[in-house]
Amino acid sequence: MSATRNSPNASSDIQDHADQADRPSREEAEAAVRVLIRWAGDDPSREGLVDTPSRVIRSYEEFFAGYTQNPHDILARTFSEVQGYDEMIVLKDIRFESYCEHHMVPIIGRAHVAYLPRERVVGISKLARLVDAFAKRLQIQEKMTAQIADTLEEVLQPLGVGVILEATHQCMSTRGVHKAGASMVTSRMLGTFRDDPSTRREFLSIVGHSSGFSVSNS
Repeated sequence: MSATRNSPNASSDIQDHADQADRPSREEAEAAVRVLIRWAGDDPSREGLVDTPSRVIRSYEEFFAGYTQNPHDILARTFSEVQGYDEMIVLKDIRFESYCEHHMVPIIGRAHVAYLPRERVVGISKLARLVDAFAKRLQIQEKMTAQIADTLEEVLQPLGVGVILEATHQCMSTRGVHKAGASMVTSRMLGTFRDDPSTRREFLSIVGHSSGFSVSNS
């Protein structure tokens, strides 16, 4: 087993870490929540709300934990003792929870992540952690799809990568057009997943989409 080197393209992730130094203090964040409670029309000092600001901030630490993680580091430890295994590796139905960067309401969905190894593989839990590292940020689904696929390609340098995200957006179901039940599907296919139709069909079949299913290469 060995560790891969971080890609030069990880600079945006490094910048994310650098930006943590500019974060407001916990006290400032809690004060901002009190302002929002007042703006909504309630009294932040009443019994039921007095501890709400601290609870909200603790929740935000969990909701947005991805900002404290470097996705490239998650994939750093790889394995080569695979007895010559050279077929597709797929982890499907990875549940994720994210937040729309336009309205800060939940995006709930599942991710299907696959790659065709060149020489090395990564522990399967790392694929789920990679999804979470990008999900636990303010996001749009298209960007998150590309981030997961591009990071896999940059760090593992496999023969190909396929990522499909399916999610419901509460910015559509609880406000605005109020279309409950509508789901959005995005994909990113790289390497053999883009260039070889049989590889793409196999991936779509494994994750439960028909071979005729059309996915955008976002």
